[in-house]
Amino acid sequence: MTDPPARPAPDPLPPLPEDGIASVLCIVAHPDDMEYGASAAVHAWTRTGVAVDYALMTSGEAGMAQAPEVVGPLREVEQRAACRAVGVRELEFLGHPDGMLEPGLALRRSVARVVRRHRPDVVLTANFEVEAYGGLNQADHRATGLAVVDGLRDAANPWVFRELAEVEGLAAWSVGALLVAGHERPTHAKAVAQEDVDAAVASLHCHAAYLAHVTGHPAPEDFIPELLRAGGEAAGAEHAVALRVHDLGGLGSRDRS
Repeated sequence: MTDPPARPAPDPLPPLPEDGIASVLCIVAHPDDMEYGASAAVHAWTRTGVAVDYALMTSGEAGMAQAPEVVGPLREVEQRAACRAVGVRELEFLGHPDGMLEPGLALRRSVARVVRRHRPDVVLTANFEVEAYGGLNQADHRATGLAVVDGLRDAANPWVFRELAEVEGLAAWSVGALLVAGHERPTHAKAVAQEDVDAAVASLHCHAAYLAHVTGHPAPEDFIPELLRAGGEAAGAEHAVALRVHDLGGLGSRDRS
């Protein structure tokens, strides 16, 4: 009996097409959601002149043992420090209740509003599959991702949320692509340098109170570099952020007005 033929090695992940990307808007549910690897890509962008902004659905106020009125401001402070570590231009907290997000009109309107206000070339969000990160994904992550998918369409449609244009003066805007970080089936990779890896580790360290709250949480330097090294192996690079890319018809194009 002969051994079965060896499976061919998978093709390396292609690089993210970045021609024309001058601005990125990251929309996630909580403080620290960007800091589990994706912030390395943010630092790689910002150090080369790409403007990166963050919009967080909540302040993460329900994520620790203390009362939300104490935790929310604390986590906002930590997130601001994390943003400084990787060069984020602007951080917004959209004010939705932590732990109770629903992917309905309120979240879609928030996404459409912030996209029309920032007018980014691409939007990045976190994995919103039901099964993710080795278990069942958290409800706010799922709700945020679905709201981002729908809200990007709403941002481009002048007849949805008409008050955004008629009252707030926010004209429709089409985003070129949606990037999803942390997905188990990535399609592309953003190569990052050692300085970006170091910045990503530093950005997660900024969430000191939250990390101290999570029992048994590993030190950022013990797993963030390994996570980015795995992305690099998939992409044929030393380190990379693996991304699932949904081209919305304008990846690499600046003219989407």
